[in-house]
Amino acid sequence: MSAIEIPFNKPYLTGKETAYIVEAVQSGKISGNGLFTQKCHRFFEEKYGFKKVLLTTSCTDALEMAAILANIQPGDEVIVPSYTFVSSALAFVRQGAKIIFADSYSDNPNIDATQIESLITPKTKAIVPVHYAGVACDMDIIMELATRYNLLVIEDAAQAIDAYYKGQPLGTIGHLAAFSFHETKNIIAGEGGMLAINDERFLKRAETIWEKGTNRAEFFRGEINKYGWVDIGSSFLPSEIISAFLYAQLENMEDIQQKRTSLWNYYHEKLSPLAAQGFIQLPAVPNYSTNNAHLFYLICHSINDRESLIKQLKENGILAVFHYLSLHSSPFYTAQHDGRLLSNSDCFSDCLVRLPLFYELTFGDIDKITTLIEQIYPEYNHAQAFHYYH
Repeated sequence: MSAIEIPFNKPYLTGKETAYIVEAVQSGKISGNGLFTQKCHRFFEEKYGFKKVLLTTSCTDALEMAAILANIQPGDEVIVPSYTFVSSALAFVRQGAKIIFADSYSDNPNIDATQIESLITPKTKAIVPVHYAGVACDMDIIMELATRYNLLVIEDAAQAIDAYYKGQPLGTIGHLAAFSFHETKNIIAGEGGMLAINDERFLKRAETIWEKGTNRAEFFRGEINKYGWVDIGSSFLPSEIISAFLYAQLENMEDIQQKRTSLWNYYHEKLSPLAAQGFIQLPAVPNYSTNNAHLFYLICHSINDRESLIKQLKENGILAVFHYLSLHSSPFYTAQHDGRLLSNSDCFSDCLVRLPLFYELTFGDIDKITTLIEQIYPEYNHAQAFHYYH
């Protein structure tokens, strides 16, 4: 077994992170909602047009805030794709919701928007579209359903920073949205997240929930002469150290995005011949979506093919990984699922493999990875085109 020469991910430092952290520490205020938090808030509100954003300690926290704001109660139903990270569902389960899992498209891990209406019942309260790999869900269909059935839409935009649907930034379309700045994302803070509020109904309450159920933020702005406990909430806001790190990343967003996109495009160019021959399937980006180059994945023919590919790459010093396991068949929730077969989600769970993609990856690294994949696949001797399998 070779030592790992090309990791799956490597956090990128722009160079100013530690300087800004020192500045935050020396300012005398390192608890939340200080100078760097406010700088980050302004950046997002001005660049993307969110009505209001609030940094959080994780995307999970942002989703939990959204579940509180949506007033999710025991017995309410929330529609969530099965092929997603556990937090997409867990945040609503904590409020007592029943999760109604939806399948993916056959060529795209995103929620199949054409199936959502069949899942809506009088108990449905919200839809949670997850923009997998930073590729937009079909938001026109989803928002039309939300309007017609009086539902809330909470975008799980964990992977979707700087991505667009028909020219509109992801996270600005639904009533609420959650982002991640985990170290595996395009823009990072180690751990970190953000709630975006697009519906005026939630603006004031979001800040109260963010501040442990108090009106403390209003007090520090001088809007009230004392603050107290006025609602439920928790300590969702991050320290200034996290915000300072994040702000250094935001200043370099354009450079980071350009580099990641060039790497993604090179992967696609190099692997397209294999895909054309039917050995693999490459990511499908619908014409209504941009590609923010969050991750590069390919789809194998079977779980055995995927395991073999990951194993052979690792034996050559390259770390590739699979992704989600379908939540509808998870040990925690399988007994509560209604029994529907979600075959596309299961296919992605079995067959999707993510290749290394990070700022400091080189085109030479991609040459090594793709050349190795090209050498591996003829050994499988697949005679039929990929669509016969999937």
